[in-house]
Amino acid sequence: MDKLEQLKELLRSYHKVAIAYSGGVDSNFLFEVAKATLGADNVLAVFCQGAMIAESEKAEASMMLKGARHRVVDIDVLAIEQFKHNDKLRCYHCKFAIMSKVIAVAKEEGFAIVLDGRNHDDGKSYRPGIQACEKLGILSPLAGVAMTKAEIRAYSKQLKIATYDKPANACLASRFDYGTELDLSKLERVAQGEEIIREMGIASLRLRVAGDLARIEVEPQDFEKIIGSSQLVAKLKKLGFTYVTLDLAGLKSGGYDRES
Repeated sequence: MDKLEQLKELLRSYHKVAIAYSGGVDSNFLFEVAKATLGADNVLAVFCQGAMIAESEKAEASMMLKGARHRVVDIDVLAIEQFKHNDKLRCYHCKFAIMSKVIAVAKEEGFAIVLDGRNHDDGKSYRPGIQACEKLGILSPLAGVAMTKAEIRAYSKQLKIATYDKPANACLASRFDYGTELDLSKLERVAQGEEIIREMGIASLRLRVAGDLARIEVEPQDFEKIIGSSQLVAKLKKLGFTYVTLDLAGLKSGGYDRES
């Protein structure tokens, strides 16, 4: 039995599920497979939106959920002290708050089992949010059948799920080093800066921030689009950055994440 069939079998054992939905590759794949396996009425997507997500991501998630059973929940992440101060355990406390809301909404809708899109690869990096999900009893069926990100993309393509090639994304707070005081303007500036870079035809990127310095991370094949672009520099400086740099190490997932 391949992993997709294992996943379906596992989902059938749940009968009825709520899914913490982000609109990313993993959660959207899980949502689509769950609907096909259990029936649309037995699957609820709960999308939590707040300052940690760019407006473009919110709009895309809303579009993908259109017509499906779902709830959109607003969360004030800047009211979470550990998030606001960008503590090393920011992700734990933020995820705990978000998933607690997802559980509450699921309960209101009559769903006792809550799933997330964590995959097998997620356990290989520093992700304190995983501990929060485990503490709250969130189940991770993709990780449960040892499905990797590459396999999820391959199965998504096979099943004609639109997000099969969507670039990985992350909470906007991850663009700042630990200990950086976060506020709405800083998060919005990063989101706006990344949108400017995407408009240059670059899909995979991060705009890391250190004070008034913008450090751009893109794949090496996109270096030429960045280097020498006076328009890009001008637009980023207009957002308030004094210095604009390109990280020659390329794109790194979890660029600021570390345990110590």
